[in-house]
Amino acid sequence: MKYIMNSNQNYPMVNDFESLFNDMMTGFGLGPSSVPAVDIQENDKDYVIEAELPGYKENEVEVNVEKHVLRLSSVKQSQKEEKDAKKYLMRERCYQSFSRSFSLPEDVDESAIEGKFANGVLTVTLPKKELAQPKRITIKIGSDQNN
Repeated sequence: MKYIMNSNQNYPMVNDFESLFNDMMTGFGLGPSSVPAVDIQENDKDYVIEAELPGYKENEVEVNVEKHVLRLSSVKQSQKEEKDAKKYLMRERCYQSFSRSFSLPEDVDESAIEGKFANGVLTVTLPKKELAQPKRITIKIGSDQNN
């Protein structure tokens, strides 16, 4: 993944530093990401999704279910007023957003989905419901046929 940075004509060394820094961090899997890391587990009674969201607060994350699709999303914008006249060479913490969608299996009880947010981890529990068993129909085939 290549990151797009603003080019700064006045500081050409900054561009080289940004490129080196981004390549180095990406190599270690530590660069900025547009989607959170997610683990999905299944047991007999439910599915559990855990999403790592460090730096997010509970009110900054939305969880929605629509048309059998679970969507985790956030748009986070920091609007800091700088009292000191700071001259930034690079600033990446101004805007963050992500959106992650999951198609739900047929056996999820969408009305009973629960979520909790603690220590930067969002846990969404998707309880399973009993699926209706296919109805078996007996067809009587008789030897009595009308022409």
